[in-house]
Amino acid sequence: MDAMKEQRAEARSELIFKLNDRPPIGQSLVAALQHAAAIFIGIITPPIVVAGALDLAPEMKSYLISMSLLVSGIATFIQCKKVGPIGSGLLAIQGTSFTFLATVTAIGLWAKANGATPEQMIATIAGTALLGSVVEIIFSRFIPFLQKIITPLVSGIIVLLIGINLVSVAMRDIGGGSYIYNNVPEKFGSFRNLILAAIVLVSIVIFNRIKNKWARMGSIFFGMLVGYIVAAVLGEVNFGAMGSLPLITIPVPFKYGLRISGPYIIPMMLLFLITTVETMGDLTATSMISGEPVEGKLYMKRIAGGVLGDGVNSAISSCFNSFPVTTFSQNNGVIQMTGVASRYVGFFIAGFLALFGVFPIIGGIFSVIPYPVIGGAVLVLAGTIAAGGIRIISTSILNRRGVLIIAIALGMGMGVILIPEILQNFSPFFKSMFGSPITTGGLTAIFLNIVLPRELKKQKVSTNSGFDMMGQQEL
Repeated sequence: MDAMKEQRAEARSELIFKLNDRPPIGQSLVAALQHAAAIFIGIITPPIVVAGALDLAPEMKSYLISMSLLVSGIATFIQCKKVGPIGSGLLAIQGTSFTFLATVTAIGLWAKANGATPEQMIATIAGTALLGSVVEIIFSRFIPFLQKIITPLVSGIIVLLIGINLVSVAMRDIGGGSYIYNNVPEKFGSFRNLILAAIVLVSIVIFNRIKNKWARMGSIFFGMLVGYIVAAVLGEVNFGAMGSLPLITIPVPFKYGLRISGPYIIPMMLLFLITTVETMGDLTATSMISGEPVEGKLYMKRIAGGVLGDGVNSAISSCFNSFPVTTFSQNNGVIQMTGVASRYVGFFIAGFLALFGVFPIIGGIFSVIPYPVIGGAVLVLAGTIAAGGIRIISTSILNRRGVLIIAIALGMGMGVILIPEILQNFSPFFKSMFGSPITTGGLTAIFLNIVLPRELKKQKVSTNSGFDMMGQQEL
C-alpha cells in the first residue's frame, strides 16, 4: 500500500484546491468554464446526430439539444452535491452519453418504421431508456460486494483505455472533425487545422507552467481562447450558425410522452450494464487525481453512489425526453491540469450547463468552436488520463498473472480502435457495444480477473477496512 499512499499524497500536494475546499467565486468560474468548454461539444453531438438520422424538424432538434444541456447540468449537480445515497460527492461531470448513440438511433428508426410520428419516436427512445436505467440503479447496490473483482489493476486498465480512446477522438478533432474525416477525407489533416491545434497545445503548456495560480487554473480555457481568437482571425469560426438559435427554451417534462420499444429493452439494459463499468473507471480516475482513496470503504461508497447517480440521472433525462447520461472522462484531465478538484466547482459547471440549455444563444458561443481547437485541448487531457491509468496500475503487484491480464485486456481494447473492421460481420448493436475499447478491454480485464487462478501464497492484507486492501492482494 505504500506506493498507493505515496501517489495519493503526491496528487494532493499538486492540487490548488482539494475536494472539499471552496475556491473564491472568480477562480471557481474560471475552472468551471474550462470544464464546460471541454464537454460542450460532446453533450450536444448525440442529439444532433440522432435528430439528423431521424430527420427531425429544426425546432425539435433545438429542443433536444437544450434538454441535453439542461439535464447534464442537473446530473452534474447531483453527482457533486451527493443527494442522500445518490451521487459520488466528487467533481464528476455528467453529460449525454455516446455509448447509447447507435441503439438510440435504431429505436427511433424502428418506431418510425412502425408509423410513429417524430414526437412518438423520441417518446419511444425516452421510455425504453427509462426502463433500462433501472438496471444500473439496481446494479449500483451490489458494487460494495465486488471489491475483489474491481481491483486497482482492473480500474487502472479501464482508465488507461479511456485515455487511449480519447486520444483517437482528439486526433480526429485535430484533423477537422468526424464529418470531414468520413465525407471529405482530402481536407482532413490540413496544415491550417494542424497549426490551430498546435497553437492551442503550446498555449496550454505555457499557461500551465507559469507559477501564477490563475494561469495554471485557467490553462485549458486560456489555451482554447487563444486558439479561438486565431481561428476567428483566419475565418474558421462560423458565427452565422448562431443566428438560427432560439433565445430561450422552456423545459417541459414528458413533453413528447413515454413509449417502449419491446425489441430494444434487453439491448438497452445491456448498455446500462456496460456504462456501469465505464462510470466506475471514470470515478476511480477522478478519485485518484483528486488525491482521494481508490480503495477502502469510502472509495466503494463513492463508486456505488456515483453509479446510482448515473442511473437516476439517466431516468431524469428520460423524463425530459432526452437521452441517457454518463460521467465524462475529459474532466479528469482538466482537474489534473488545473489543480482544482473542489466539488463545489461542480455547482458552477452545473449552472453553466443549465444556463446554456435554457438560453441556447449563450451556448452557441461554444458550439462554433472549431474542431482543431477542441482537439488540441482534448489531446492534453487524454494523455493525462492515460497517465493516471498507468499510475493506478503501478500500485498493483504485477506478477505473471497481472501482466497477462494487462496484455490481453489492452490488446483487445486497442485492437478494436486500430482495426474496427474486425467487428464488421457482427450486428450493428454488437458493433456499437464492443466497438468501444473501454467496453471490450474493461470487460476482458474483469473476466480474466475472475477466471485466472490466483497464486496459492496470499498477500498479507490490512484488517482496518471491511475487505481486502486491493493494492496488496494477489492480482
